[in-house]
Amino acid sequence: QVQLVESGGGLVQAGGSLRVSCEFSGRTFSNYAMGWFRQAPGKGREFVASISGSGVFKFYSDSVKGRFTISRDNAKNTVYLQMNIVKPEDTAAYYCSAGTTTAHELRDMGGGHWGQGTQVTVSS
Repeated sequence: QVQLVESGGGLVQAGGSLRVSCEFSGRTFSNYAMGWFRQAPGKGREFVASISGSGVFKFYSDSVKGRFTISRDNAKNTVYLQMNIVKPEDTAAYYCSAGTTTAHELRDMGGGHWGQGTQVTVSS
């Protein structure tokens, strides 16, 4: 059974940086595309970034492209989201998702597995 545990959220000032992590367990990590989604209070879930099992293919939402970087370490069963030049509108709960799909499909549909989320708050 796949389990996902996010960590690294917190309070950061606008313009600063933060890295959130998601540790995967229960299956072979490299067989899963991974993604990050976020949800702000009163809003729907929003795609942020996704990465293929090999780490070669990556997708980003327009709102974070050029500021955020998704990466994975298949030896550590962990996916990361490096967040740079953060803005108050990046404030949200960030959720990790995993799926035996392509990174493109995970971007559009989400994965079959979700973590519990980690809160990121950007102060202005």
